[in-house]
Amino acid sequence: MKTHECVATRRGFLTGLAALGAGTLLPGCQTSGGGAGADGKPFRIDVHHHFVPDAYTAAMKANKIRPVKWSVQASLEEMDKSGTATALISPPPPGITFGDEAFRRKLARDINEAGAKIVSDRPTRFRLMASLPFADIEGSLAEISYSLDTLKADGISLMTSYNGKYLGDPTHWAILEELNRRKAVVYTHPTTPACCRGIQPYVSINAVEGPVDTTRTMVSLMFQGGAAKFPDIKWIFSHSGGVTPFLLSRYQREEVEKDRKNVLPNGLMHELRKFYYDTAQGHHEGALKALLAIIPVSQVLYGTDYPFWDGRKVSDDLAKGGLSAADLMAIDRGNALRLFPHLKA
Repeated sequence: MKTHECVATRRGFLTGLAALGAGTLLPGCQTSGGGAGADGKPFRIDVHHHFVPDAYTAAMKANKIRPVKWSVQASLEEMDKSGTATALISPPPPGITFGDEAFRRKLARDINEAGAKIVSDRPTRFRLMASLPFADIEGSLAEISYSLDTLKADGISLMTSYNGKYLGDPTHWAILEELNRRKAVVYTHPTTPACCRGIQPYVSINAVEGPVDTTRTMVSLMFQGGAAKFPDIKWIFSHSGGVTPFLLSRYQREEVEKDRKNVLPNGLMHELRKFYYDTAQGHHEGALKALLAIIPVSQVLYGTDYPFWDGRKVSDDLAKGGLSAADLMAIDRGNALRLFPHLKA
Protein backbone atom coordinates (compact mmCIF):
# COMPACT_ATOMS: atom_id res chain seq x y z
CA MET A 1 0.00 0.00 0.00
CA LYS A 2 1.34 3.41 -0.91
CA THR A 3 1.93 6.10 1.70
CA HIS A 4 -1.02 8.30 0.65
CA GLU A 5 -3.31 5.24 0.72
CA CYS A 6 -2.19 4.43 4.27
CA VAL A 7 -3.00 7.96 5.37
CA ALA A 8 -6.39 7.89 3.66
CA THR A 9 -7.48 4.64 5.32
CA ARG A 10 -5.95 5.13 8.73
CA ARG A 11 -8.79 7.06 10.39
CA GLY A 12 -11.47 4.50 9.61
CA PHE A 13 -9.20 1.60 10.37
CA LEU A 14 -8.17 2.63 13.87
CA THR A 15 -11.73 2.19 15.10
CA GLY A 16 -11.59 -1.45 14.08
CA LEU A 17 -8.17 -1.90 15.61
CA ALA A 18 -9.40 -0.87 19.03
CA ALA A 19 -11.95 -3.67 18.93
CA LEU A 20 -9.29 -6.16 17.80
CA GLY A 21 -6.82 -5.13 20.48
CA ALA A 22 -4.18 -4.55 17.84
CA GLY A 23 -2.78 -1.21 18.88
CA THR A 24 -1.90 1.17 16.08
CA LEU A 25 -0.90 -1.32 13.41
CA LEU A 26 -2.13 -0.76 9.88
CA PRO A 27 -1.97 -3.74 7.51
CA GLY A 28 -0.69 -2.84 4.10
CA CYS A 29 1.48 -0.14 5.71
CA GLN A 30 3.99 -2.67 6.99
CA THR A 31 7.35 -3.11 5.33
CA SER A 32 7.56 -5.06 2.10
CA GLY A 33 7.89 -8.79 2.61
CA GLY A 34 5.38 -8.76 5.47
CA GLY A 35 7.58 -7.27 8.18
CA ALA A 36 6.67 -5.17 11.22
CA GLY A 37 3.68 -2.88 11.51
CA ALA A 38 3.49 0.89 11.46
CA ASP A 39 4.98 1.15 14.95
CA GLY A 40 7.94 -1.07 14.00
CA LYS A 41 6.80 -4.10 16.00
CA PRO A 42 5.69 -7.55 14.82
CA PHE A 43 1.94 -8.01 15.26
CA ARG A 44 0.75 -11.17 13.53
CA ILE A 45 -0.34 -14.32 15.39
CA ASP A 46 0.81 -17.49 13.64
CA VAL A 47 -1.39 -20.47 14.53
CA HIS A 48 0.54 -22.90 12.28
CA HIS A 49 4.15 -22.78 13.43
CA HIS A 50 6.09 -25.99 14.06
CA PHE A 51 8.69 -26.72 16.67
CA VAL A 52 10.91 -29.80 16.92
CA PRO A 53 12.20 -30.35 20.46
CA ASP A 54 15.08 -32.71 21.15
CA ALA A 55 12.78 -35.46 22.45
CA TYR A 56 10.82 -35.48 19.19
CA THR A 57 13.99 -35.48 17.08
CA ALA A 58 15.37 -38.43 19.05
CA ALA A 59 12.09 -40.35 18.77
CA MET A 60 11.94 -39.84 15.02
CA LYS A 61 15.54 -40.94 14.54
CA ALA A 62 14.94 -44.04 16.66
CA ASN A 63 12.00 -44.91 14.42
CA LYS A 64 13.90 -44.18 11.18
CA ILE A 65 11.92 -41.02 10.44
CA ARG A 66 13.94 -38.12 9.09
CA PRO A 67 13.69 -35.24 11.58
CA VAL A 68 13.15 -31.63 10.63
CA LYS A 69 15.91 -29.13 11.35
CA TRP A 70 14.67 -26.46 13.77
CA SER A 71 15.80 -24.15 16.58
CA VAL A 72 14.22 -21.51 18.78
CA GLN A 73 16.55 -18.89 17.36
CA ALA A 74 15.66 -19.77 13.78
CA SER A 75 11.96 -19.47 14.64
CA LEU A 76 12.49 -16.07 16.21
CA GLU A 77 14.42 -14.82 13.19
CA GLU A 78 11.67 -15.98 10.85
CA MET A 79 8.98 -14.42 13.05
CA ASP A 80 10.75 -11.06 13.02
CA LYS A 81 11.08 -11.18 9.23
CA SER A 82 7.42 -12.04 8.72
CA GLY A 83 6.06 -9.61 11.33
CA THR A 84 4.88 -12.36 13.69
CA ALA A 85 4.53 -11.32 17.30
CA THR A 86 3.41 -14.69 18.67
CA ALA A 87 3.57 -18.24 17.32
CA LEU A 88 1.40 -21.06 18.60
CA ILE A 89 3.78 -24.00 18.37
CA SER A 90 3.02 -27.62 17.55
CA PRO A 91 5.13 -30.50 16.20
CA PRO A 92 5.10 -31.35 12.49
CA PRO A 93 3.95 -34.73 11.17
CA PRO A 94 3.89 -37.57 11.91
CA GLY A 95 3.01 -36.45 15.43
CA ILE A 96 2.47 -39.07 18.10
CA THR A 97 1.48 -41.84 15.74
CA PHE A 98 4.30 -44.36 16.14
CA GLY A 99 5.66 -46.62 18.86
CA ASP A 100 3.75 -48.55 21.52
CA GLU A 101 1.34 -47.06 24.05
CA ALA A 102 3.96 -46.40 26.74
CA PHE A 103 6.27 -44.79 24.19
CA ARG A 104 3.52 -42.50 22.88
CA ARG A 105 2.49 -41.37 26.35
CA LYS A 106 6.07 -40.50 27.25
CA LEU A 107 6.66 -38.78 23.93
CA ALA A 108 3.56 -36.61 24.36
CA ARG A 109 4.69 -35.60 27.85
CA ASP A 110 8.25 -34.86 26.71
CA ILE A 111 7.10 -32.75 23.75
CA ASN A 112 4.62 -30.79 25.86
CA GLU A 113 7.08 -30.11 28.66
CA ALA A 114 9.69 -28.97 26.14
CA GLY A 115 7.11 -26.66 24.55
CA ALA A 116 6.08 -25.29 27.94
CA LYS A 117 9.73 -24.48 28.67
CA ILE A 118 10.01 -22.54 25.40
CA VAL A 119 6.86 -20.61 26.34
CA SER A 120 8.08 -19.87 29.86
CA ASP A 121 11.34 -18.50 28.47
CA ARG A 122 9.57 -16.25 25.92
CA PRO A 123 5.87 -16.02 26.83
CA THR A 124 5.09 -13.13 24.50
CA ARG A 125 6.63 -14.85 21.46
CA PHE A 126 5.53 -18.47 21.86
CA ARG A 127 2.42 -20.28 23.08
CA LEU A 128 1.84 -24.03 23.18
CA MET A 129 -0.66 -26.25 21.42
CA ALA A 130 -0.20 -29.49 23.35
CA SER A 131 0.08 -32.92 21.73
CA LEU A 132 -1.86 -36.05 22.69
CA PRO A 133 -1.32 -39.80 22.20
CA PHE A 134 -4.74 -39.63 20.55
CA ALA A 135 -5.20 -43.33 19.73
CA ASP A 136 -4.96 -43.97 23.50
CA ILE A 137 -8.08 -42.66 25.27
CA GLU A 138 -6.82 -42.96 28.84
CA GLY A 139 -3.43 -41.48 27.96
CA SER A 140 -5.05 -38.62 26.05
CA LEU A 141 -7.41 -37.71 28.88
CA ALA A 142 -4.49 -37.65 31.31
CA GLU A 143 -2.42 -35.48 28.95
CA ILE A 144 -5.31 -33.06 28.37
CA SER A 145 -5.51 -32.49 32.12
CA TYR A 146 -1.76 -32.13 32.57
CA SER A 147 -1.13 -29.92 29.55
CA LEU A 148 -4.08 -27.56 30.03
CA ASP A 149 -4.15 -27.40 33.84
CA THR A 150 -0.49 -27.76 34.81
CA LEU A 151 1.44 -26.58 31.75
CA LYS A 152 -1.22 -23.97 30.88
CA ALA A 153 -1.16 -24.83 27.18
CA ASP A 154 -3.36 -22.65 24.99
CA GLY A 155 -4.98 -25.55 23.19
CA ILE A 156 -4.48 -29.00 21.71
CA SER A 157 -2.68 -30.08 18.53
CA LEU A 158 -3.86 -33.20 16.67
CA MET A 159 -2.98 -34.98 13.47
CA THR A 160 -5.87 -35.65 11.07
CA SER A 161 -5.79 -39.42 11.53
CA TYR A 162 -4.47 -42.05 13.91
CA ASN A 163 -4.11 -45.72 12.98
CA GLY A 164 -6.33 -45.18 9.97
CA LYS A 165 -9.14 -43.55 11.98
CA TYR A 166 -10.14 -39.93 11.54
CA LEU A 167 -10.88 -37.44 14.31
CA GLY A 168 -14.66 -37.83 14.05
CA ASP A 169 -14.59 -41.61 14.53
CA PRO A 170 -16.87 -42.52 17.47
CA THR A 171 -14.02 -44.47 19.09
CA HIS A 172 -12.51 -41.04 19.87
CA TRP A 173 -15.64 -39.50 21.34
CA ALA A 174 -14.55 -39.83 24.98
CA ILE A 175 -11.65 -37.51 24.14
CA LEU A 176 -13.84 -35.12 22.17
CA GLU A 177 -16.31 -35.02 25.06
CA GLU A 178 -13.59 -33.80 27.41
CA LEU A 179 -12.29 -31.25 24.90
CA ASN A 180 -15.86 -30.03 24.43
CA ARG A 181 -16.35 -29.73 28.20
CA ARG A 182 -13.26 -27.54 28.35
CA LYS A 183 -14.30 -25.52 25.27
CA ALA A 184 -10.83 -26.25 23.93
CA VAL A 185 -9.21 -24.84 20.82
CA VAL A 186 -8.03 -27.81 18.74
CA TYR A 187 -5.57 -27.25 15.91
CA THR A 188 -5.28 -30.04 13.34
CA HIS A 189 -2.53 -30.92 10.88
CA PRO A 190 -2.56 -33.52 8.10
CA THR A 191 -0.38 -36.58 8.34
CA THR A 192 0.36 -39.34 5.85
CA PRO A 193 -2.86 -41.40 5.64
CA ALA A 194 -2.56 -45.16 6.04
CA CYS A 195 -4.51 -45.68 2.82
CA CYS A 196 -2.14 -43.94 0.46
CA ARG A 197 1.50 -44.41 1.44
CA GLY A 198 3.66 -44.66 -1.66
CA ILE A 199 0.75 -44.21 -4.06
CA GLN A 200 2.65 -41.59 -6.12
CA PRO A 201 6.34 -41.97 -5.19
CA TYR A 202 7.47 -39.37 -7.74
CA VAL A 203 6.05 -36.49 -5.61
CA SER A 204 5.96 -35.80 -1.91
CA ILE A 205 3.05 -37.64 -0.26
CA ASN A 206 1.87 -34.36 1.24
CA ALA A 207 1.73 -32.61 -2.13
CA VAL A 208 -1.63 -34.32 -2.66
CA GLU A 209 -2.57 -36.36 0.38
CA GLY A 210 -1.89 -33.69 3.01
CA PRO A 211 -4.73 -31.35 2.05
CA VAL A 212 -6.95 -34.30 1.15
CA ASP A 213 -6.46 -35.78 4.62
CA THR A 214 -7.54 -32.50 6.19
CA THR A 215 -10.78 -32.73 4.21
CA ARG A 216 -11.23 -36.39 5.17
CA THR A 217 -11.07 -35.57 8.87
CA MET A 218 -13.49 -32.64 8.44
CA VAL A 219 -15.91 -34.99 6.65
CA SER A 220 -15.58 -37.53 9.46
CA LEU A 221 -16.41 -34.91 12.09
CA MET A 222 -19.45 -33.67 10.18
CA PHE A 223 -20.89 -36.89 8.75
CA GLN A 224 -20.22 -39.08 11.80
CA GLY A 225 -21.88 -36.52 14.04
CA GLY A 226 -18.97 -35.33 16.18
CA ALA A 227 -19.06 -31.70 15.05
CA ALA A 228 -22.69 -31.30 16.10
CA LYS A 229 -22.41 -33.48 19.22
CA PHE A 230 -19.43 -31.52 20.58
CA PRO A 231 -20.22 -27.94 19.48
CA ASP A 232 -17.95 -26.16 21.94
CA ILE A 233 -14.70 -27.46 20.47
CA LYS A 234 -13.13 -24.71 18.39
CA TRP A 235 -11.55 -26.55 15.45
CA ILE A 236 -8.72 -25.09 13.35
CA PHE A 237 -7.98 -26.81 10.03
CA SER A 238 -4.74 -26.33 8.12
CA HIS A 239 -4.07 -25.16 4.57
CA SER A 240 -7.32 -23.25 4.00
CA GLY A 241 -9.39 -26.36 4.66
CA GLY A 242 -7.54 -28.63 2.27
CA VAL A 243 -9.74 -29.48 -0.73
CA THR A 244 -13.04 -28.91 1.11
CA PRO A 245 -14.06 -25.70 -0.76
CA PHE A 246 -13.63 -27.47 -4.11
CA LEU A 247 -15.75 -30.49 -3.11
CA LEU A 248 -18.55 -28.61 -1.36
CA SER A 249 -21.29 -29.47 -3.86
CA ARG A 250 -20.52 -33.16 -3.44
CA TYR A 251 -20.99 -32.94 0.32
CA GLN A 252 -24.15 -30.91 -0.05
CA ARG A 253 -25.53 -33.62 -2.31
CA GLU A 254 -24.49 -36.26 0.23
CA GLU A 255 -26.27 -34.31 2.96
CA VAL A 256 -29.53 -34.14 1.01
CA GLU A 257 -29.64 -37.53 -0.66
CA LYS A 258 -28.84 -39.51 2.49
CA ASP A 259 -30.92 -37.30 4.82
CA ARG A 260 -28.22 -36.49 7.36
CA LYS A 261 -30.45 -34.70 9.87
CA ASN A 262 -29.45 -37.14 12.59
CA VAL A 263 -25.75 -36.23 12.35
CA LEU A 264 -26.03 -32.70 10.93
CA PRO A 265 -29.08 -31.28 12.69
CA ASN A 266 -27.93 -27.71 11.99
CA GLY A 267 -26.82 -28.44 8.45
CA LEU A 268 -23.49 -28.84 6.71
CA MET A 269 -22.88 -25.14 6.16
CA HIS A 270 -23.47 -24.34 9.83
CA GLU A 271 -20.54 -26.56 10.80
CA LEU A 272 -18.28 -25.38 8.00
CA ARG A 273 -18.85 -21.76 8.99
CA LYS A 274 -18.05 -22.51 12.63
CA PHE A 275 -14.69 -24.10 11.84
CA TYR A 276 -11.51 -22.01 11.62
CA TYR A 277 -9.01 -22.27 8.76
CA ASP A 278 -5.37 -21.20 8.61
CA THR A 279 -3.66 -19.71 5.57
CA ALA A 280 -0.53 -21.90 5.53
CA GLN A 281 0.13 -23.04 1.96
CA GLY A 282 -3.43 -22.06 1.13
CA HIS A 283 -2.76 -18.33 0.77
CA HIS A 284 -2.60 -18.12 -3.02
CA GLU A 285 -5.45 -16.41 -4.83
CA GLY A 286 -7.30 -19.54 -5.97
CA ALA A 287 -7.37 -21.15 -2.53
CA LEU A 288 -8.32 -17.93 -0.74
CA LYS A 289 -11.15 -17.10 -3.12
CA ALA A 290 -12.52 -20.64 -2.90
CA LEU A 291 -12.41 -20.60 0.91
CA LEU A 292 -13.93 -17.13 1.29
CA ALA A 293 -16.71 -18.08 -1.11
CA ILE A 294 -18.09 -20.48 1.52
CA ILE A 295 -17.01 -19.11 4.92
CA PRO A 296 -16.70 -15.59 6.42
CA VAL A 297 -13.38 -13.79 6.90
CA SER A 298 -13.94 -14.07 10.66
CA GLN A 299 -12.96 -17.77 10.46
CA VAL A 300 -9.60 -17.31 8.71
CA LEU A 301 -6.36 -17.31 10.73
CA TYR A 302 -2.81 -16.42 9.78
CA GLY A 303 -0.60 -19.50 9.52
CA THR A 304 2.83 -19.99 7.94
CA ASP A 305 3.77 -23.71 8.21
CA TYR A 306 7.26 -22.73 9.38
CA PRO A 307 9.89 -24.21 8.87
CA PHE A 308 8.38 -25.64 5.68
CA TRP A 309 7.28 -22.25 4.33
CA ASP A 310 8.26 -18.60 4.45
CA GLY A 311 5.85 -16.36 6.32
CA ARG A 312 6.61 -13.42 4.03
CA LYS A 313 5.17 -15.35 1.10
CA VAL A 314 1.95 -15.79 3.06
CA SER A 315 1.78 -12.13 4.01
CA ASP A 316 2.58 -10.93 0.49
CA ASP A 317 -0.14 -13.10 -1.06
CA LEU A 318 -2.69 -11.96 1.52
CA ALA A 319 -1.80 -8.33 0.81
CA LYS A 320 -2.38 -8.94 -2.92
CA GLY A 321 -5.65 -10.80 -2.37
CA GLY A 322 -8.03 -7.85 -2.63
CA LEU A 323 -8.93 -7.89 1.07
CA SER A 324 -9.81 -4.71 2.92
CA ALA A 325 -7.46 -3.35 5.57
CA ALA A 326 -9.86 -4.45 8.31
CA ASP A 327 -10.12 -7.96 6.86
CA LEU A 328 -6.34 -8.24 6.61
CA MET A 329 -5.93 -7.28 10.24
CA ALA A 330 -8.64 -9.75 11.25
CA ILE A 331 -6.73 -12.55 9.52
CA ASP A 332 -3.32 -11.40 10.72
CA ARG A 333 -4.35 -10.95 14.35
CA GLY A 334 -7.93 -10.12 15.30
CA ASN A 335 -9.57 -13.50 14.63
CA ALA A 336 -6.90 -15.27 16.68
CA LEU A 337 -7.51 -12.90 19.57
CA ARG A 338 -11.10 -14.13 19.75
CA LEU A 339 -9.77 -17.65 20.26
CA PHE A 340 -6.87 -16.63 22.50
CA PRO A 341 -7.99 -13.35 24.15
CA HIS A 342 -5.15 -13.43 26.70
CA LEU A 343 -2.70 -12.70 23.86
CA LYS A 344 -3.94 -9.09 23.84
CA ALA A 345 -1.65 -8.51 26.79
